Order: sequence, then structure tokens, then C-alpha cells
Amino acid sequence: MLSKLLSIMGVPVAEHGARDEERASATARIALVGSPNVGKSVLFGNLTGIYVTVSNYPGTTVEVSRGAGRVGGRQYEVVDTPGMYSLLPLSEEEGVARSILMEAAPDVVIHVADAKNLRRMLLLTYQLIEAGLPLVLVLNMLDEAEARGLSIDARALEDELGVPVVGTVCTTGRGMDELRRRIAAGVGRPDADRFRYRARGGLRVEELLCELDALMSGQYPVRRRCLGLLLLQGDEEVHRLVERTEPDVYPRVRALVERARRAATQPVDHLLALERHRWATAAVDRAVTQGQAPVPSLSDRLGWLLVNPLTGIPVLILVLYLALYKFVGQFGAGTIVNLLEARLFESWINPPLTRLVEHVLPWPVMQELVVGEYGIVTLGLRYAVAIILPIVALFFLVFSFIEDVGYLPRLALLLDRVFKKLGLSGRAVIPMVLGFGCVTMATMVTRTLSSKRERMIATLLLSLAVPCSAQLGVIVGLLSGRPAALLTWGLVILGVYLTIGLLADRLFPGRSDPFYVEIPPLRWPRLGNIVTKTLARVKWYFMEVLPLFLIASVLIWLGRLTRLFDLIIGILEYPVRWIGMPPEAAKIFVLGFFRRDYGAAGLYDLRKAGMLNGVQLVVGAIALTLFLPCIAQFLMTAKERGWAASVAIAGAVFTIAFGVAFVVFHALVAAGVTP
Repeated sequence: MLSKLLSIMGVPVAEHGARDEERASATARIALVGSPNVGKSVLFGNLTGIYVTVSNYPGTTVEVSRGAGRVGGRQYEVVDTPGMYSLLPLSEEEGVARSILMEAAPDVVIHVADAKNLRRMLLLTYQLIEAGLPLVLVLNMLDEAEARGLSIDARALEDELGVPVVGTVCTTGRGMDELRRRIAAGVGRPDADRFRYRARGGLRVEELLCELDALMSGQYPVRRRCLGLLLLQGDEEVHRLVERTEPDVYPRVRALVERARRAATQPVDHLLALERHRWATAAVDRAVTQGQAPVPSLSDRLGWLLVNPLTGIPVLILVLYLALYKFVGQFGAGTIVNLLEARLFESWINPPLTRLVEHVLPWPVMQELVVGEYGIVTLGLRYAVAIILPIVALFFLVFSFIEDVGYLPRLALLLDRVFKKLGLSGRAVIPMVLGFGCVTMATMVTRTLSSKRERMIATLLLSLAVPCSAQLGVIVGLLSGRPAALLTWGLVILGVYLTIGLLADRLFPGRSDPFYVEIPPLRWPRLGNIVTKTLARVKWYFMEVLPLFLIASVLIWLGRLTRLFDLIIGILEYPVRWIGMPPEAAKIFVLGFFRRDYGAAGLYDLRKAGMLNGVQLVVGAIALTLFLPCIAQFLMTAKERGWAASVAIAGAVFTIAFGVAFVVFHALVAAGVTP
């Protein structure tokens, strides 16, 4: 990432003194770094308020939040970097976080750490010190550390590390004034040579770093000591950076590094981690006092139950039933959608707007584009605002609630072992759960997964076997009067999800990245946090997803205008007959591509008209659930994964949907299941 951005953007790199002078007149910048679930986002909100912009980091699909804040009378740009555990990146997110530290030349780097897990948090702190970055260590969640009997002497830890240390509770604002005061007073660069490595495992680190420093004389964005350590750990991006900066010297640098790596009796990164762990242990022993261990609280006991499969799975089923099915599905997709669609659009917006458009646009073909059956307003805007928005807004509300409570990391840990079998990790819980609200939104969120392989597998599974709440509500309602049919449908969809995931894990090249997650304590949710997160995500929906529905309306208009739809329906009649459905069912699959619950509603109409028996109803529900995702999700897949991958996934989904439906139909008939 680093070398790519340097070469493409032509970013000049310089030693710290030159860069400091160049930044003197530029906007001051604060970068927040730290592992996930340590409170970076809350601190970001405290420093910036609500004025936040979110955008992809150049050349990636990783989102970075930026906002403006004033500290001590000076204006800062605050950047909330993706979660990272080390300067040696193991995922695209960590690569982006490191690039921001190296490329953006922040005036202040705030390392947000979990105070109750200080020993583990300090491993990144030492690397930031070695990089020579202007660093402040924030010990967040200090109240939770104190509740566990921990007493942290911030001044002693500050003396040990040589950087400012501030204890905070970002959710309540405790320590924020002290943090602002320390930033306003100025943050200097730490002594990068403060901590010395002992010879260990055949590796004489300090001698090697001295030799590398003597060889390298180029200008780099961080201290050469940090670069030397990354070179020893085999960081290819840093190797390319040195090769490009000092091509004459690089062969000797590479040879020296390779000799050292061969001489080491254990992996270099492991040997370095052991030394940093030794430093962290010494620092904790000096600065942290453990009082009487508290009796496990009720929240601790509940937290353990949520990650235990015997109790966690039933809780997950209950959450899915109450939060997704009852609240989002029935209340959102039922009550609110009916109110908005029937009252707002059908009664108040569409009729007068249709008359206005017919008066202003005398051409029927243009009228059809705007207010026709599949018009930009009557379908695209109505669908996005009156149907999908209530569903995703309620889903965002539920998601923000379980996120604020602390359930989400536990859910990721609970399902990590299962997802590993599917080529994913526990991190995939987020897009998979979001998919039950809106698969289009969930596809975009797959960008948070650590590797291209995981993003492809997750996108395939979302496209194939995760019904959105709109479709799920209609199908469950349609089959709810037939328990055996509903059970058959659910088992088949789950079986396809697991089978395709297992096959994808074996067929897609590469391997899943390690999964690490900080488990925060269970907390009472804060209404302000929930509302802020929900509103921010609804804003994202309008900016990212709404345009896709409008584009879909235009594509439908073009399809009808060119009679392409009639051709597609005629072609679909063949596979529809193969799965035992009447040819009239071909139209509902086309409608399902443009709106997933339209296809399910079309299945209901065929059943009501007496054109489907019980077996055909189950087979049709299975085929529609597995059929191509809606056009908005297809376009989002093309945006995130590229057109070639989007078309390939669509082709695979089409084949699997009709193939599975074909097998189920003939299996039911052979078993003598009565219609």
C-alpha cells in the first residue's frame, strides 16, 4: 500500500525535520490508532462532534472517517484509522492504517488503548515509539479497569515510555480536558532508540539495526530504526520502498536482512514480539497495581453465556426472531411500509405528481420513465424511501443497539469457528447479519473483511442464500400456514449456504486471515450513541444505495422499451418448467431481480389464483430465495468487486438456484409428498 501510493501519487518523503517545516503552514492533523473495540470512534466523536466525512482510502475499499475539531484554539483534522494491532499489516485495514501514519504525516498520533488489557496494548505502543511518531497514549475504559481492581499510575507509565499518557472514559468525557490540554501543549517525538533489543534466537537485533542504519542514508517517512525492524520481518512493501529510494544500496540491505533471517532459529516477528512483551511486562509491573480481584459481575456472567455455544446459539436465535423477524420484518416491513407506501406515495405523492408529469411531458415514453409502473419516482424512489428505508432504518437501529451493548464482538467470537469452515472469519458476522436487513448494504460492508478472498466468498453467500428482510417477510408469511413447508425451505437454504461456503473455502485460492477481536464488557446502551450511529448509517443509505434504485428504474424502462424483458421471460420459461413450475412463473423471477419481495409477492398471486400446489409453492420459494439478488445489489457487487466478478457470481447463483430447485422438486415427488 505504501509503495503503491508513493509511486502513483508522487508523494515526496523526507526526514522528520524537513517534513515538520513543510507542515507548519498546513492543516494540523490528529490520527487515532488502536485495535478494534477500544473506543476510537467515541473519542473521534468527542474531538469532532457530528461533522464527519467517510470515504474510501485511495486504491482500497476501506473506509476512513475524517472530521474537524478545535483543540487549544487550533483547528485540527481528525482521522479515525481502521483497527490495527501492529505496524506489520496482516490485513488491508491494517495496511491502510499504517499508510495513513506514514503518508499523512500527522502532527499528533493518539494511540487509544484498552486500560484493562494494557500489557497487550503496549505492543503497538512500542512500535509507534520506534517509528518516531509524535505520540500520546490514551488509556481508555479506565472505569472498567478500576472495576476489576486495577490501579494505573499514568505518571509512572509516562516516565517508563517517554510519551504523554492520559487516562480516559470516552463515553462519559472523563479525561478529555486533560487530553486536550496535553495536545495543546505540544506533542514531541519520542526517543526511537529508547528500548533496546537483546540478542535472542540467533538474532542480534541491535547490531543489525546499526548496520542497516549505516547503509541507508535516504529520506523516509518514519525513523530508519522502524524501517529496519520491518525489513527484518520481511515486509515487502518496505523492501520496495527502500529499493526505490536507494536502488544502489538496496542489494546490500537485502543481503544483510536475508543473512539475519537465515541465522535466526525462530521467526523474526516472534522474536521481536517476545522482546516487546518483556518490555510491556516490566512497564505494567511498575505502573499497574492489582487490588483485590472483584467477584464476577452479572454482566461478566452474561458475557460468558453469550460466547458459549450451548447458551449463545439459543440467544442468537431469540435475537434474530425478536429483532429481525418481529421488529424489522413484521413491524418495519409490514406496518411502517404499508403506512408509507399506501398513504404517503399512493395517496399523496404519486397521483398529483403523475398529473404534473403528464402535463409537463407530452411524450408517453418519457412519462413512463418518470411515473410509469417502473418509473424513477413511482418505483425507484418509492421503493427506496417507502419500502427499503423503513426496513434498513429499523435494522440500523437494532444493529446500533447490539453494537452499543457489546453483543456484536461476542457474536463474532461465537460464530468464528463455523465461519472458518466457510473460508471466512468471525468478522464476517457483520455483513451477514446486515444482509438480513438489506443485502445491498451488506455487500458494501464486506469491504471491512481483511482479504480479497473473504470478500469474494462473503459476496457470493450474500448473493445466494441470505434473504433480505423484505423478501424474508413475504416468504415466511406465505409459508407460515404450512409448518412442514417452512421447515423444508429453511433447511434447504441453510444447507445451500453451508455447502457453497465449504466448497468456496476449497476452491478459492489463498487462506483466511487470523481473526482477533477485543471483547468489551456488556454495557447499558446509551441512547445518544444509538441515535447518532443510526442517523449516520441512514445518511450513508441515501448517499450510497438510493442512486442504485434510481438507476435500476432506468434500466427497467430501457428493458421494457426495447422489449428485452419479453425475450428474457421467454427464455426463463424453460428452466421454470424444469423445476415443475407453470410458465407464468417466469415473470416473477424477472420481477424478483428488480425487487426481491415483488418476486415473492408474485408467488403469492400465483398461489391465490390456484396455479400452484403445495410442492410447487415450496420449490418456488426456494428458487426465488436462491435466485439472482436484486438489481441494486448486483450493481453494488459490480462497484465493490468489479463487473467480471459480478457477472460470474450472478451466473453461479442462477445455476445453483435452478439446480437446487430441480433436485428438491424431484426429491419431493419421488418421496410421494402430496401437493
